[in-house]
Amino acid sequence: MYNHPKLTAFTDALDALFQEVDEILEDEWGGSFALHPNRPGRGTTGNPEMDGLFEIIPDFTPGIGSEKGRGYLISFRAATLEKVPPEQTEFLMAETAALIRSRLPVYFPGRSLEVVRDGRKFKIIGDFSLGEA
Repeated sequence: MYNHPKLTAFTDALDALFQEVDEILEDEWGGSFALHPNRPGRGTTGNPEMDGLFEIIPDFTPGIGSEKGRGYLISFRAATLEKVPPEQTEFLMAETAALIRSRLPVYFPGRSLEVVRDGRKFKIIGDFSLGEA
């Protein structure tokens, strides 16, 4: 299977951004809830999406039915059996969105990307073009 090198570079940068944000959230809020018993502890898998309290993943959506259009939904989940109050989930989601927003220019210099609210989630929208082949 062929992957366009610019798409690979874009997704690698996006993954690095989300891993950095995951590390920050784990440092700040990782002890807020008991880790799900089936979830590996932080730093034990080599992929922060798969361990620790938080799972933060960019999910591309074509934006059908969305006023904001296509983009990457910022999927956020706390891996715990404890009941997380809705206001705390909202706070953590907003914190995640703010961290991503502040780091977009570092990971994607010169590219017009922004974080917006789209329904109950946050989404990265903007220039996803790959340029000339």
